[in-house]
Amino acid sequence: MRADNSLRWLWLSLLVLVCDQLSKYAATKLLVYHQASKLFTGLDLTLVHNTGAAFSFLSQAGGWQRWFFMILTSMVSLALVFWLSTLPRQRRWLAAALALILGGALGNLWDRISLGYVIDFIDVYYGQWHWPAFNIADSAICVGAVMLIIDTIWFDRAEVIMNDREPPP
Repeated sequence: MRADNSLRWLWLSLLVLVCDQLSKYAATKLLVYHQASKLFTGLDLTLVHNTGAAFSFLSQAGGWQRWFFMILTSMVSLALVFWLSTLPRQRRWLAAALALILGGALGNLWDRISLGYVIDFIDVYYGQWHWPAFNIADSAICVGAVMLIIDTIWFDRAEVIMNDREPPP
């Protein structure tokens, strides 16, 4: 008998985790720290180590932030697994969003635990303006977050509208 929840989407989390770790391994072996390798105008590969959170938030905090982010990420990851376990199988879009966020969170958590920092290497820029370097895990988290917003705005609203309609006589 198949489970009536969305835990089956954990395969997507595992895929994100594996792709993230393989890409970080390749970046570490093939790139020189802080030296840009141009792919094409607007996109470089630049190996950096991020001890903070998104956009290097708290990267200069003195070390306590590593433990804070490890605990926070662990708690959020457990909450996401619980959410998936209670989510009906029919909510595929939302389940995929949560699985992407979970996979990305676990990819960066793995780095924090094993290295003490997160490996970032994708450098997007325009002229002299550079977006903060990021990785596959960060990308999965962002895509999942956008999907979560879309689900909240459109899918939840459609569900409410459908539930508010009276059945035909």
